[in-house]
Amino acid sequence: MESLHRRGGEPCPHETLQRRSEINPVEAAAHDPLVDVAARELLEAPSLSLVRPAPERRRTAAERAWILLRAVRPRQWSKNLLVLAAPAAAGALDHSSVAGQALAAFVVLCMVSSATYLVNDVRDREQDRLHPRKRKRPVAAGELAPAAALRYAAVLATGGIALGTIVTPGLGLVAVGYLALTASYSLWWRRVVVLDILAIAAGFVLRAIAGGVATDIYLSRWFVLVTAFCAIYLVAAKRLAELRDHTGAGPVRATLRRYSIGSLGLTLGASATAAGVAYTSWAFTRPAHVVWYALSIVPLLLWLVRYAMLIGAGAGQAPEELILRDRALLALTVAWGLLFLGGVYVGH
Repeated sequence: MESLHRRGGEPCPHETLQRRSEINPVEAAAHDPLVDVAARELLEAPSLSLVRPAPERRRTAAERAWILLRAVRPRQWSKNLLVLAAPAAAGALDHSSVAGQALAAFVVLCMVSSATYLVNDVRDREQDRLHPRKRKRPVAAGELAPAAALRYAAVLATGGIALGTIVTPGLGLVAVGYLALTASYSLWWRRVVVLDILAIAAGFVLRAIAGGVATDIYLSRWFVLVTAFCAIYLVAAKRLAELRDHTGAGPVRATLRRYSIGSLGLTLGASATAAGVAYTSWAFTRPAHVVWYALSIVPLLLWLVRYAMLIGAGAGQAPEELILRDRALLALTVAWGLLFLGGVYVGH
């Protein structure tokens, strides 16, 4: 046995070779001083991987179009149907030229409103990522780059103003006014109690005005008042639903904590009452077919009551979805529409 060892107790080459054969080859190479230093550094490099990540798949044109369509919020376009209110009340929608102008106004409002949605999504993307529903928006989800969203917004805003000006210069000015209103809301009014509600309500009034301007139809005082009070009602109801749904944690609107359930409920009742009084006054001052208009008061008031009941039950954060989903609201909307159109077109 002593012959297998060198003098001084050092193992002989044969024993060293045998021990190394029992060690993992990579480990042995990494600790062997005979291995080149550069080779050992390559083996120990943390970035070394035998599996390369697959390159990210580029989205198809159809996928990109679908992402953009979701980003411009087509569900919100139902609000722009208010442009039809003035020509419908005047009984002029059956004229092809008026119908074409009203349709153009609808497209203009869809373009400029979608432009503001994109800008708002870019600005609020960090806060939206903390929201259970808004985090699915394309900008917040990372599906649409902020720079691309702003480019699309610029194209939509410019195109909307240009199209409106082509239809009539007044419609182009309304489009500019709508963009100015929404921009000022995003910068200032959204942080001011009461004014945030009035600013959004003013956007609804501008939609109705756009329909009258595009078709050159006079808007009566009662028409504007009914539109304004109904808009305040819907916005106050949305704020009330948000306040009730808020648990005290997570992101929240700048003004929401300054509201109370009592104050918003009072605003809801006052605006509903004002809307009902204004509509009733308008209905009974019609020059003809007063019975039809008077009957249309009933489904309108029931609609306001039903909507308030749904808000009390915890719904209403997305008014456009609630209106389209609730069967009672849909039935009352259809009933009101038929009676209203009966007053406009029967004997016309």
